[in-house]
Amino acid sequence: MLTDKRILLVIGGGIAAFKSLDLIRRLRERGAAVTPVLTSAAEQFVTPLSASALAASKVYRDLFDLTDEAEMGHIELSRAADLVVVCPATANLMGRMAAGLADDLATTLLMATDKPVMIAPAMNVRMWEHPATQRNLATLQGDGIAVVGPVAGPMACGEFGPGRMAEVPDILAAIEAHFADGPLTGRHVLVTSGPTHEAIDPVRYIANRSSGAQGAAIAAALRDLGARVTFVTGPADVPSPSGVEVVAVTTAREMLDAVQAALPVDAAVMAAAVADWRVENTSDIKLKKDAAGLPTLSFAENPDILATVSHGPDRPQLMVGFAAETHDVTAHATAKRERKGCDWIVANDVSPGTGIMGGPENAITLITQAGAEDWPRLSKDETARRLAARIAEALT
Repeated sequence: MLTDKRILLVIGGGIAAFKSLDLIRRLRERGAAVTPVLTSAAEQFVTPLSASALAASKVYRDLFDLTDEAEMGHIELSRAADLVVVCPATANLMGRMAAGLADDLATTLLMATDKPVMIAPAMNVRMWEHPATQRNLATLQGDGIAVVGPVAGPMACGEFGPGRMAEVPDILAAIEAHFADGPLTGRHVLVTSGPTHEAIDPVRYIANRSSGAQGAAIAAALRDLGARVTFVTGPADVPSPSGVEVVAVTTAREMLDAVQAALPVDAAVMAAAVADWRVENTSDIKLKKDAAGLPTLSFAENPDILATVSHGPDRPQLMVGFAAETHDVTAHATAKRERKGCDWIVANDVSPGTGIMGGPENAITLITQAGAEDWPRLSKDETARRLAARIAEALT
């Protein structure tokens, strides 16, 4: 899939830079040509000799190297690749990209390129969560830059949380998906998945039995058809698929924020089992059994993500909702499609006897303007592939 593809790899200055060497090796194993560009900070973590040896290519470092400018100017270098990958993308490098700065070779190439750009962020959890970083991320995504990761995990600084660079196989899968020649190539699809957790106190929450397996399978199937996929997931039981942009959330309100930040997209598949209610009087401390009796919980309605996006100014071309029902499935799902304003509803019977919620199989009824279409009971992967194919037909 990557044979003769040309990758311009910008290596940023973070501890995760050592993983870029493994990425170079794997890209070359798949037939890609890799041209490394090191920032001055990157040279504190990997050597030009290491990158050059693995890439079997010259390493570019200095904007004002007149020899390089005579042989291959930065404009030509920035446009000779099929894809520009920034790995790792530090908070500083993301900020400079978002601001449009061009004060070294790496940022000048990124400003001058007319080719797609993909970044793999890596930084301390507090830096990742800082409002400035999130603003820069939104700006870069708005500019059409693809983002892989980061993921939650232990960091070199000893902290744990989101900000750890995606693993090399996941970055590689995203690069392969970028070059996939499928019917959804060039399309951006949003998928929501999993349950949401609504806190009662620091140790208890309201949730549901959704495993997130169907949403993850749909995201993977859309990726395999060439789509760029933004995958917004609650605390699911199954891992997120590789090769997609993963946004992890916990609550319904966080999911709405993540969905709106991903817009505009060509299609949205709202497979998440979002909690209808949250506890309004959440306790900051663990609730205790005492002589006062049972605690009183006050509930508030969560935002309706499907209806909000379906009726919003950035409504996708195709809106697909899900309806998990325990009785009168087709009637309830048909009414939901009309009420929410979406194009399709994927309905299923999740009553306990079916084993569907949390199980490996699904049996859906696809509700469209044309009516109801019953699908046979299939594995969730096969259901996802069939749904992805229908989405591709609708978008082409």
